[in-house]
Amino acid sequence: MKHGLAMAQEAAEMLAVQAFTFIAADSERLGRFLAETGVGPAEIRAASREAGFLAGVLDYLAADEALLTGFAKEAGFDPFDVAKARLVLGGGSWEDA
Repeated sequence: MKHGLAMAQEAAEMLAVQAFTFIAADSERLGRFLAETGVGPAEIRAASREAGFLAGVLDYLAADEALLTGFAKEAGFDPFDVAKARLVLGGGSWEDA
């Protein structure tokens, strides 16, 4: 069971990293992300190492339906996968979603 939890955690982290990469790939999207989160461009590397950063990326993404659907379409995910990944990053189970 623990192995499955580790795999779910890894999959959730990978999805969140893909989401951040999607945001960062466009200067306008990145600018809005930085403005709304209060993270400065010089601080992004340090912030990305913080425990809640990836969960915060998914929260940000989920709060904007157009951004969420754009990411899901480009990355080949169901938008609901973002919610499931967020649940896992918060300590929940993929099956709970």
